[in-house]
Amino acid sequence: MPKCAQNRMLAMVLALSAMSIAVAAQSPQSTKLAPAPPPATIQPIKVGDITISGSFRTRVENWNFFNSPAADGEYTFSGSLLRLSATQKRESYDWQIEAAVPILFNLPPGSTAPPPAAQLGLGASYFAANGNQTAAANVFAKQAFIRFISSEDRATSVRFGRFEFIEGVENAQRDATLGFLKRERIAQRLVGNFGFTHVGRSFDGIEFKRDTGRSNLDFMAGRATRGVFQVDGNGELDVDILYGGFTRQIGSKENPGEWRVFGLSYHDGRRALKSDNRSAVARAADQSNIRIGTFGADYVKTKKVGEAKADLLLWAALQYGSWGILDHLAGAASIEAGIQPNMALKPWVRLGYNWTSGDSNSTDTRHGTFLEPLGTPRIYSRFPFYNHMNLKDAFAQLLLRPNSKVIIRTEYHYLQLSDPNDLWYAGGGAFSQSNFGIAGRTSGGSRELGSIGDLGLDWQFNPHVTFSAYYAHAFGGNVIKKIYPTRSDADYAYFEALYKF
Repeated sequence: MPKCAQNRMLAMVLALSAMSIAVAAQSPQSTKLAPAPPPATIQPIKVGDITISGSFRTRVENWNFFNSPAADGEYTFSGSLLRLSATQKRESYDWQIEAAVPILFNLPPGSTAPPPAAQLGLGASYFAANGNQTAAANVFAKQAFIRFISSEDRATSVRFGRFEFIEGVENAQRDATLGFLKRERIAQRLVGNFGFTHVGRSFDGIEFKRDTGRSNLDFMAGRATRGVFQVDGNGELDVDILYGGFTRQIGSKENPGEWRVFGLSYHDGRRALKSDNRSAVARAADQSNIRIGTFGADYVKTKKVGEAKADLLLWAALQYGSWGILDHLAGAASIEAGIQPNMALKPWVRLGYNWTSGDSNSTDTRHGTFLEPLGTPRIYSRFPFYNHMNLKDAFAQLLLRPNSKVIIRTEYHYLQLSDPNDLWYAGGGAFSQSNFGIAGRTSGGSRELGSIGDLGLDWQFNPHVTFSAYYAHAFGGNVIKKIYPTRSDADYAYFEALYKF
């Protein structure tokens, strides 16, 4: 790594550590368990009976990607997203109209190498998705829907229009530990808004929901919009989903839990070149649609163990259908557990293992790689150079909460490909008509992808403002070393500020 890049990375790590020490020193130590800061309380802006709200998020990202002699993976760029919303709530209905303004600056023009090295980090993805421009901005309709609510018990609702949809968090969760696990370790594995990017994703469709508090039934049919990396998020894609899920809360107030069963139908009618382990000629000749059904369940439970609090999370899914001209059969499973000792800094230690199937034969008639259709990979790969397709991910996680406004989080991941005959995959699914949205790089016949260590800090400075900082280092394994012999390690860091009004 060049000396200037080393200095820049070291400065970011030192700054992050200093922030952690500073906020910890400001707070009296407490033994009360609290898995996440409480939500900010913000007074609404009223124009008559219409509520005006919004947010502005800006982030500076520094990438020092696995490097290739043919391109430059070391760069810094910035991205911002302004969201402005108008909402009206009545007894039997409510509606919302929201505009989004993504703004990108200093995108890297020389950060894409010939295959298999390809795009060197997300800066290259933004650059390519926006017409190879170093700066881009746009205004588009992020949400525009009306929701009708039953007047008797207000438990049933139907909404039509454009809205964001996240599977896995259809119901509200009062317990903070379960809420964190659902939001951070269950939601958006299959369908999400990809809110980490500077554009995001919405759906045009209809959603039916029946929520009694103890149980929740949710059905959604929608068509994905453009966005994610390209600032034009207005148009639709030829990508449809049908989702159904039933969630049931279980256990007592002290030892709550929850289970969910779900099904997802995914259809991709675009003619974008598919990412799989077949030859380029075979993939180019396959213009048939993708039609995949995913069925699964998850279970999460907490239990008091003396003065500590333990948790267990299970998630599994099976897929079948057609991958173009190929039959599709794949699976995925996760098991995670954690413990929150009753002690200073309120630590939460978690261990987990995630597995998704890969394809063992590139010349047969079956596709065996588990597909993450329209998820948000960054939740599960905080250094987002991979997703959970053809992957074995063993990880350890530590959260520290020195006060109610601060979370310090560090993770270590050991990554292997499930099948060395398949590819190393990255990406979160469709975002344009021409780009498949998932990139695949050759494994070179190896299984070891690498490992990652990271450190992140989220600080809710006041009810309106939150600061976040993050640094990660990746140690490339044999898969990465064969593709990037010049530099098989990588760094990623960012600083982010979020203002809500």
